[in-house]
Amino acid sequence: MNGTRKFLIVDDHAVVRQGLKAILAEAHPGARLGEAQNAMEVFSQLRQHEWDLVMLDINIPGTSGLEILKDIKQEYPALPVLMLSAHSEDQYAMRVLKGGAAGFLTKGSAPEELVQAVRKVLGGGKYVSPALAEKLASHLDTKRDGPPHELLSDREFQVLRLIASGKTPTEIAADLSLSVKTISTFRTRILAKLDMRNSSELTHYAIDNGLLE
Repeated sequence: MNGTRKFLIVDDHAVVRQGLKAILAEAHPGARLGEAQNAMEVFSQLRQHEWDLVMLDINIPGTSGLEILKDIKQEYPALPVLMLSAHSEDQYAMRVLKGGAAGFLTKGSAPEELVQAVRKVLGGGKYVSPALAEKLASHLDTKRDGPPHELLSDREFQVLRLIASGKTPTEIAADLSLSVKTISTFRTRILAKLDMRNSSELTHYAIDNGLLE
């Protein structure tokens, strides 16, 4: 059965795609291994072929991996998506799981953990690391409210991180293929939701909460 597996790997870095393909080819000999580096290529591949699993990086230029995840789940709700990120679990895991992802894995994970995660997702399960599973259980037990930034939409969260990284509205608009006016609207919403007054406070918040790389 391994030889019939079909994986679509989505990352804008060729070296990352090649590394993932090598790991998957060893674990699943004969598998079909497709590649995409942006949203347009993702949906071209999805419409041309059937896939067993999409491995999707969170940081995709133009449209974020979070937005691509949302679109995949709307059009292909049964297709499992395993999210990958260079960021820590604390930043994104809950957000992607709520968005319908079948699992979350940091790029710093060992190849063996990647193989384990893929196996679990292919079996119909969800994958999170043992450390994250413990945090999630603790969160449920204590019934604590999450941090304020969890109230942000995926796009608002993305804009918050870009503001905190020092980018101007014009630069953010170019990065996300949106208008400067739209970015300004997002900024206003973010300030309101986080009860803050300016971009400086947003930056301090992002740093204090580990939201930057």
